[in-house]
Amino acid sequence: MASNRMDYYALLGVLRDASQEEIKHAYYEAAQRLHPDKNQVVGETELFLEVQQAYEVLSNPKRRTQYDATLPKEETSSSFIKYKVEYSRPNLVRLSEPQLIYVLLEISPRSLDEKMPTPPLNLCLVLDRSTSMQGEKMDIVKAAASQLAQTLHPQDIFSFVAFSDRAEVIIPASIQMDRTKLLGRIQMIQASGATEIYQGLEVGLREIRRNLDSHHFSHIILLTDGQTYGDEQACLQLAEEAARQNIGISGLGIGNDWNDIFLDALTSRTGNNSAYISKPQDIKKILMDKFNAINSTLTEDILLELNPQEGIDLKYAFRLQPEGGPVGLENPVHLGPILQDTDLVVIFEFVIQSSATKTERVRMLDGSLKATIPARSSPVPPLRIRFEQSVSDTAGDDPPPLSVLRALSRLNLYHMQEQARKEAQAGHYESATRHLKNLAQHLLSQGEKDLAKTALLEANNLERMQSLSENGGKEIKYGTRALLLSAAEDYK
Repeated sequence: MASNRMDYYALLGVLRDASQEEIKHAYYEAAQRLHPDKNQVVGETELFLEVQQAYEVLSNPKRRTQYDATLPKEETSSSFIKYKVEYSRPNLVRLSEPQLIYVLLEISPRSLDEKMPTPPLNLCLVLDRSTSMQGEKMDIVKAAASQLAQTLHPQDIFSFVAFSDRAEVIIPASIQMDRTKLLGRIQMIQASGATEIYQGLEVGLREIRRNLDSHHFSHIILLTDGQTYGDEQACLQLAEEAARQNIGISGLGIGNDWNDIFLDALTSRTGNNSAYISKPQDIKKILMDKFNAINSTLTEDILLELNPQEGIDLKYAFRLQPEGGPVGLENPVHLGPILQDTDLVVIFEFVIQSSATKTERVRMLDGSLKATIPARSSPVPPLRIRFEQSVSDTAGDDPPPLSVLRALSRLNLYHMQEQARKEAQAGHYESATRHLKNLAQHLLSQGEKDLAKTALLEANNLERMQSLSENGGKEIKYGTRALLLSAAEDYK
């Protein structure tokens, strides 16, 4: 196939052995997104016509066979991304009971002749301005937002939405807005009302969609210090809609009175995470760190599309870098972004049922990786990915790779705090206390004295008051999450 000829499979985002049903589904998704009635962005109409042509060829078995004959041999790796896999054990064992195995996956950009330029941003800041934000928190947030606005590049699109029990567009989505006017509008924001996150997210998405195209990174940064009530499911549905349109959502929780479980669920829908801001003084630094990470993104979200394997249960996945956070297991799996200078590292936990180990080799995962790179004018072909291990009657002698051991050591700490919180919420205070004391011992053994002290204080709270403090619970959760990030850095 000539190098300047469009790859029809890449256009539809499917592998070469895709079924007719997969091709049809991919076409309908692309057509809905690119149809001129819905998308007037320059260049997208031409792409829509190319997608139509790809479908006309690939949906016709005879024409597809003729087209396939013109293709070069299928690459085993993408021209733009590559991956490396390491396993916690050298082989699986034939047992009459389930067995665990962990897989460490690193996805990185291929070495290119030139560093790809950073695409412009389509960024919306969605700020909780409820009554609880008044005073120091609001002053610092406004100063941080002003600094962020002044850091934007001329080609970036920026919008600002403030919400309480209703939402208001403070700065409509625009390019090169008058900076003096912009800063003035930010300074006029006043705190009032209650927290209803759906109100802010809905209006924020509306601003993002006004300039939605494949050449910008579209992202919402949500800042809140309170809990939303009754609209959680509606918020999660919005996040799923955002994910389908390649719009990222990150969450920054300020102080103690916000729902970290909900914010994790919300942001993980788009392959992103929540962050904990314990003190108002840290707002500016953490917000700017988040902005700088978004601004150096190579691909917004890597999608892992899975074909279920009989006898294999994917129980857990956690992103170690670029930003630590749980990974939702809904198919397709949103693994998260790759940054210009930071690879994507995820650890998976599989349970292998005894029925799956009757063969000589077990395939734990069969699927494809999909990436969208706005700096590229044409789609990135999907990359086939498989996790496979041989099966023997006895366990292998080779120890786990050091990178896997480090990740598992830190993941165990995070699991301990998760289990302690679950036990406490279920009223099993004695068990929760044991988990926290055990966590404290492990933290001390790894030199994490401050975090160990916090875990012991929370264990004492449970014994005396039968509850975890909001502050202590979040410090332990996000503290152990940060340790996972350091394990990924060791991995490099």
